Amino acid sequence: MRFKYEDLEIWQIALELINAVYKLLKKFPEDEKYDLVSQGKRAVVSIALNIAEGSGRKTNKDFSSFINRAISSLQEVDAVFKIGINLGYSTSNDYGSVAILLEKEYFKLIAFDKSF
Repeated sequence: MRFKYEDLEIWQIALELINAVYKLLKKFPEDEKYDLVSQGKRAVVSIALNIAEGSGRKTNKDFSSFINRAISSLQEVDAVFKIGINLGYSTSNDYGSVAILLEKEYFKLIAFDKSF
């Protein structure tokens, strides 16, 4: 069985983001395992899950609310890394590859939402 969200570019980018974020979060210290690391993982997965869940809604208005939740989760991921940089857990260079994907996904989500 294949669902319609699987063909969406925003879903495919979300999967790329999950891989990149998980990889970078491994560099955070062990004592952040249940704090920033956990929050970052939950937030990045939430992007993909909101796209999937929203695609199953019957109206564009309902789908739009899930896209907006995905955007909020994306901003949360961004904040986790900016806090991590501030605390010295990561560098701007480390964050660069994730930042590019976050920006790409952000603008794709905005455009997708406006297409309704």
